[in-house]
Parts: sequence; C-alpha cells; structure tokens
Amino acid sequence: MDVGGGASKFIDLLVAKGYEKVTVFDISSTALERTKERLGGQAGNVRFIEGDITRYEFDDTFDLWHDRAVFHFLTDPVDRGKYVSSVKTSLRKDGHIVIASFSLDGPPKCSGLDVVRYNPEALQSELGDGFELVETFDETHVTPFGGCQKFVYCHFIKRI
Repeated sequence: MDVGGGASKFIDLLVAKGYEKVTVFDISSTALERTKERLGGQAGNVRFIEGDITRYEFDDTFDLWHDRAVFHFLTDPVDRGKYVSSVKTSLRKDGHIVIASFSLDGPPKCSGLDVVRYNPEALQSELGDGFELVETFDETHVTPFGGCQKFVYCHFIKRI
C-alpha cells in the first residue's frame, strides 16, 4: 500500500520487481490516472483507490504501508487519529509501516499548507505502543526548484 502514491514511481519499482497485490491510494484522481498511463499494461497488476485517508475504510489488509509525505499534512489531531486507526485495522500483525515526514528542522509549510514536523519519538507517540520502531534515517530532499526539505524516515513493525 502506497498512501499518497499518486504519480510517484514507487509502485513502478514494486511491479517491476514482481510484487503482487500492490495498492496505490491517493486523493487525486489525476495523479492516479498518470500512474495508470505510465504503467500501461502493468496497471492491471495494481489496485488504484481514490479517497481521503482520514475517511476511507479499507476492505483488505496489507503487509506494507508506505507513506512519503502524507502524514505531515494532517494538522488536526482528530484526522491523525483516524489515519492511525486505519493503519491499525488494515496493516496485518508483523506488517511494516514506513512513514517519511518533515523532520523537526524541515519546513513549516509545503505548497502553502501547514504541516506538522516530526522526529522518530513523535511518530512513535502518534502510532502508539503497538508499533516497534526498527529503523530511522534523515534525508535532505532537493525540490525541483532547488530548495531543500529535511525529512525523517521511520520504519515500524506492527506488533499487536
């Protein structure tokens, strides 16, 4: 499951490596259509879901939940709680979740929108005790316009 995967090429890599039952979830139908077009005939190997992650109820479980730059846009604690609830119900036990969000020294806004910045401890607190933090690293992302955005990546395993 690639949350907010829209037009990202992450799914292309998974499909090329032979992964099956891959899902891309995004709020933008345009971004999902771009990925379908780019994948061509391989798009049939991917489930595309358009929706709002704070309101969507999944009818499947996942081994991996990947989120690069969605969670930090959830500035309302209620929305973050809904997101975490979705992770808890749709990620299988011993499943993996990778969240990349702006780090504490990352930008306070992105595309004109407020964000919440995190360190590994804050992400752990948001997910709760049922998730074990197994790996973390920082990245400085250079935007297409030459700006720098500092991210923290955290890999958790769902233990309950």
